[in-house]
Amino acid sequence: MNMQNTATNKTVQDLIARSNRLGADKRNTNFAGGNTSAKGAEKDPVTGEDVQLLWVKGSGGDLGTLQPQNLAVLRLDRLQALKNVYPGVEREDEMVAAFDYCLHGKGGAAPSIDTAMHGLVDAAHVDHLHPDSGIAIATAADGEALTAKIFGDKVVWVPWRRPGFQLGLDIAAIKDANPQAIGTILGGHGITAWGETSEEAEANSLWIIEQAEQYIAQNGKAEPFGPKLPGYAPLADAERRAKAAALAPVIRGLASADKPQVGHFSDDAAVLEFLEAAEHSRLGALGTSCPDHFLRTKVKPLVLDLPADASIEDSVARLKELHAAYREDYQAYYDRHADQDSPALRGADPAIVLVPGVGMFSYGKDKQTARVAGEFYLNAINVMRGAEAISTYAPIDEAEKFRIEYWALEEAKLARMPKPKSHATRIALVTGAASGIGKAIATRLAAEGACVVIADLNLGNAQAVAAELGGPDVAVGVQADVTNEAQVAAAIDEAVLAFGGVDLVVNNAGLSISKPLLETTEKDWDLQHNVMAKGSFLVAKAAAKVMIEQGLGGDIIYISSKNSVFAGPNNIAYSATKADQAHQVRLLAAELGEYGIRVNGINPDGVVRGSGIFAGGWGAKRAAVYGVDEEKLGEYYAQRTLLKREVLPEHVANAAAVLTSNELSHTTGLHIPVDAGVAAAFLR
Repeated sequence: MNMQNTATNKTVQDLIARSNRLGADKRNTNFAGGNTSAKGAEKDPVTGEDVQLLWVKGSGGDLGTLQPQNLAVLRLDRLQALKNVYPGVEREDEMVAAFDYCLHGKGGAAPSIDTAMHGLVDAAHVDHLHPDSGIAIATAADGEALTAKIFGDKVVWVPWRRPGFQLGLDIAAIKDANPQAIGTILGGHGITAWGETSEEAEANSLWIIEQAEQYIAQNGKAEPFGPKLPGYAPLADAERRAKAAALAPVIRGLASADKPQVGHFSDDAAVLEFLEAAEHSRLGALGTSCPDHFLRTKVKPLVLDLPADASIEDSVARLKELHAAYREDYQAYYDRHADQDSPALRGADPAIVLVPGVGMFSYGKDKQTARVAGEFYLNAINVMRGAEAISTYAPIDEAEKFRIEYWALEEAKLARMPKPKSHATRIALVTGAASGIGKAIATRLAAEGACVVIADLNLGNAQAVAAELGGPDVAVGVQADVTNEAQVAAAIDEAVLAFGGVDLVVNNAGLSISKPLLETTEKDWDLQHNVMAKGSFLVAKAAAKVMIEQGLGGDIIYISSKNSVFAGPNNIAYSATKADQAHQVRLLAAELGEYGIRVNGINPDGVVRGSGIFAGGWGAKRAAVYGVDEEKLGEYYAQRTLLKREVLPEHVANAAAVLTSNELSHTTGLHIPVDAGVAAAFLR
């Protein structure tokens, strides 16, 4: 059997369609949360006979985007026979390795911890989901009584048990003992439903979710989070985003004390409503409950205990105090529960930071992880709202949270993750990045794992490049005229709100007008100096402020030119401003070194193909100066070099990637020629 054959199986097709429908609605489950399964027959390629199989969402998959290759495929008879060798709940983790001996054929995903739940329950189709309404019942102090009241005998309460083989046995026994039941509420966790057809399982899942929603809506109190606190109302839109941008670099630096993190900002109305209410501090301290939630959000957030109108200075000072206390508290949590077999502490910084009147800052190893962490905490807010509306929110206890957060199986999953790329967690802003050298640099940095802000005069082009690079989890496009200080500040703010901060800036925006001295106008001179000399200064200044506030070091790269040191004819304005840029590199390297910020330059020459400058008329003018056809200009430049090689935008991008990597971590104030060897431009 191969995965291609599996994809044509009607049972698998129905499972994928059902999973995608359920996963598309965040009311049903969150990103990568929950799992679905189906049991059915497939031809065994060895015997030619039908064999009963279990198809179940594999480890790490997402229901909304599930495809056949994301399913684990197991022999049902072998999986169910594991009951005969089950060593008991104290050793249930050993059963995950045993799943490998039940696999059918090659390919597919690794079985997840929830495989037993799907394989042992006597139903052809099983859904395990994390709907906000279902978890609200599951985390209510009187969740068992509420389950009976809301669902009658159609849904059975299952006391909290960590996911695993024993939970699968428990649910299987409950179904056998309750033939009228269509599913369960899993205490502290979520829901499980089943059916004899895919349609029936989906209908049962949705019925449980909708009944819980309706009960909460009809019976919940008006202010589940308590009355509004004076002074904690959301700030006006512009003021809110301005304060978020001002605080974001500091908060990212705090969240990156152990290891660098990428950030995400949300001012969702539900977050702001929660932070405005009197009970937000108590509820925040209780932390999340569903394992999928706190594995991504940590056991609880850091909550700024100041009103919305607190000054930036007061907010920063208090955030630093709270961060120190959070780290001490998290270390104490680890020390209370860790034993000699526990994995090492993974970091004591918060993953979620809440600022009243402003919103939520969430963090992770990349943008998607940071964004999803925020989405999960929004789920947690919805859960707390529902539980408090009809009861009291009572998440699983701290010891159980620790058992899952520092689970050996979770540690093994983390160990299987691929090694981070060279620029992972780094946030880059490249000016003039919608074409030519800038686009090549942005493309290379994104390929190396960086989040990239495409800054360009033309917003549409910038957004198109960002979409080409992978969209908002990888790149965003912003409009910026680098000669305008307000627009530069706005572009930096957009970068900070999109990804949490700025680590790497490439001053690439440029243009050139090739004229002899007597034909060069004051306007020509001012335009080139404004874009390249003044523009680089403005961008470097705004970016350095963010880098200093983050306390994570950084890189500033200037795309200067061979012309910054080589005196050529008919080029006074361009070459003079490039010399200005080249000396800015040295000046800023000397000034910013104490903050761990490296400043380096790249001196390209003869980049004709793919260059925005050359396409804008510069190429024709330089070709005329040298007496060659414009289409031959690249070849002309190559032949005058020592290596006889044409320079392309990608070669400049290579230099930018190396200069900003850890390979040159001790290098600053350097200019790298990317000119195929022009002896007259050698740096002396």
